Amino acid sequence: MKKILSTLCMALVAVAMMAQQPVITFEKTEHDFGKINEGDGRVSVEFVFKNEGMAPLILSNVRASCGCTTPSWTKEPVEPGQSGKITVTYNPNGRPGRFQKTVTITSNASEATKRVFIKGEVIPKQAKPVNKYTLAVGNLNMKTKVLDLGVIKKGEGKSGELEYTNLTKEEHSVDLAVNQAESFFINQVTLSPVKPNEIGKFVFAIDSKATKLYGPVEVYAYVVIDGKKEISETYQLVIKADIEEDFSELSVEAKQNAPILEVPETIDLGKVAAGKVLKHVFPVKNSGLNPLEVRRAYSADKSIRTKTPKAIKSGKKGAVTVEVDTKGLQAGTYSRELLVITNDYLNPRKKVTIKWTVE
Repeated sequence: MKKILSTLCMALVAVAMMAQQPVITFEKTEHDFGKINEGDGRVSVEFVFKNEGMAPLILSNVRASCGCTTPSWTKEPVEPGQSGKITVTYNPNGRPGRFQKTVTITSNASEATKRVFIKGEVIPKQAKPVNKYTLAVGNLNMKTKVLDLGVIKKGEGKSGELEYTNLTKEEHSVDLAVNQAESFFINQVTLSPVKPNEIGKFVFAIDSKATKLYGPVEVYAYVVIDGKKEISETYQLVIKADIEEDFSELSVEAKQNAPILEVPETIDLGKVAAGKVLKHVFPVKNSGLNPLEVRRAYSADKSIRTKTPKAIKSGKKGAVTVEVDTKGLQAGTYSRELLVITNDYLNPRKKVTIKWTVE
């Protein structure tokens, strides 16, 4: 009997002690932000709580589950019957998609740990034109000023486009000027004038049938804005392509009798005084049966000029003339690559390394 009375007394004491503790209750423990825009910035919600106990309520810590969520809360003791609040702020920047976060509250309440939750979905911000069109061309902006059309088989054509946009607050007229009068090159402006934030396209095409060129070709066009033509790198567009001979229709007999190119791998052009033009002639031989056509001797170095021979008969030699303008070159030894392009279908392109020394 004494043991039962002792247990009952202890329970009554515990209940009395609990009755004297603070008790925390929330109006809500979860909030759904729904769909929010990443570009609109931070969003916040208040979780209101009340002390329904008999002693002051003190929040000792409020901790979020990640750094993107920041809580702030009532720091002063909340008296019995009074209310406080916890403000939870979520930062959506760089966090597209659905989210769910937990905030843990620690206090001196009868239930020492409580949790509240936030959730929602972040709609990613749209990329602005300035983020994609980073190259300034006068009053326009472009993604790139170089269009590489790649390989074009002789007899075929190929086209491509370069986009531009107007990031100013005014309308501008747009046109193109082509520096070279190349008959094989076609350009078109598809939108002129261009309004603010509007996107236009320059369309370019190369018709390989309309040129005698083989190998790398490069054409320069210049953007003309509001009728003002300026020939400078700022307004320069570069259109590239590589024209290859098409040997796919060659007969078996034509392949058996095909020309064969023989050319030195390396040629030393010798020494030259600075500022002078260095001229050199080197041989090319046809070891095949049909005539060898030297389509082109090409170097990417603009200071190098070449002259190729006419058709070379079987067993005969021809000559390629190379001229190097050393104007602006410092003293030293130079090495460049020359591409000899012919109708030798097995080896239509052979590389020749040319060297020279400027004294």
